[in-house]
Amino acid sequence: MRGRFSLRRNGLGAVLAVALALGQGMPAHAQKPAAVAAAIATDARLGGDESRTRLIVDLSHDIKVSAFTLADPYRVVIDLPQIAFQFPGNAGQVGRGLIKAYRYGLVMQGGSRIVIDTTGPVRVEQATVQEAKDGEPARLLVDLVSIDRASFLRNLALDQRNRPSEPRRPPAEVAKTDARPVVVIDPGHGGIDNGTTAAEGVAEKTIVLDFAREFAERLEKTGRYNVVMTRSDDTFISLGDRVKVARQHKAALFISIHADSLANRDPDTRGATIYTVSDKASDAEAARLAEAENRADVIAGVDLSKDDDDVADILIDLMQRETRTFSSHFARIVAGALRPAVKLHRQPLRSAGFKVLKAHDVPSVLIELGYVTSPQDLKLMLSEAWRKRATESLTAAVTTFFSGRAANASN
Repeated sequence: MRGRFSLRRNGLGAVLAVALALGQGMPAHAQKPAAVAAAIATDARLGGDESRTRLIVDLSHDIKVSAFTLADPYRVVIDLPQIAFQFPGNAGQVGRGLIKAYRYGLVMQGGSRIVIDTTGPVRVEQATVQEAKDGEPARLLVDLVSIDRASFLRNLALDQRNRPSEPRRPPAEVAKTDARPVVVIDPGHGGIDNGTTAAEGVAEKTIVLDFAREFAERLEKTGRYNVVMTRSDDTFISLGDRVKVARQHKAALFISIHADSLANRDPDTRGATIYTVSDKASDAEAARLAEAENRADVIAGVDLSKDDDDVADILIDLMQRETRTFSSHFARIVAGALRPAVKLHRQPLRSAGFKVLKAHDVPSVLIELGYVTSPQDLKLMLSEAWRKRATESLTAAVTTFFSGRAANASN
């Protein structure tokens, strides 16, 4: 993925620069320690059975790791410094013993994560890194042992009591003196959370980030808006933090960008769809999509129990009536603006209970650009010409929305 290996290259460059300096006779008292390159994870494999299972990851050098468990669903989370993962493409998809599957990727700048889905309650017997020796690479060893649920919950309570809270990625600052409306663009997924993946191997998180960057640039060029992106690189952002970005910046509009998929890969189902939040989904497909998108935090191994207090003010009142009205109004504007430029789904306006749309005071929509399971849609979403048409149409929709609000305010 774009940007995933940039830290590795920069780190190795720093090491080489120091080595060259040392080779040129730098005085001992002036020598500086070499920068440590980001570790590279080159391979992973599973061993064991239903009572005891081991995950082994080959590493370029030693690193520090920590592990904790989560329930419902049962998961083991391994936190690491930023890692360049160079696993085979199917790594983690096939389980063994106590491990159903595992995922890996960035969760924040400087930090990576492996999330292991387990078949039931487990205890982490060890999560350590074995030093390189005798020509063998350094290795991360994660040993899991099957236990009963009561023991698991006792261990979980002790673990959460002793574990520091998860680091939060601070949102970008916006000048307080700028009176222009704030538009938050939210590229879905990122880091450890790939979203859906096309048959060609292209991840949703990459498609939507490329689109969101171009959309943000086009909005900024109008000079009319303060544009904030929830993520501008391949980093995981929790659903709660995405909502917080919108509320902390007092956003006037929140636009989440995604790409959909179908399990049966029906090539006839295609086109863009615009969603607004609703307690009751407009149809079964909308309900399916919302349920899938709302699992993003589970995929990344986020402790969802922490959101109860953090976003209680959001969840107490699920959207004010006025905000829902503005959201629906903007969704209709978007559909009208996109229709001449891009293919729309046969039912383009829908609603469902997306967590990321639940800021009660920010008009919000979620746009599915198309289906990665449709060869036609995928080709278009990867096309610069299509992105240009689509982002121009969305920019026009934003302008129409705010022009209408300004006109209503002046009456």
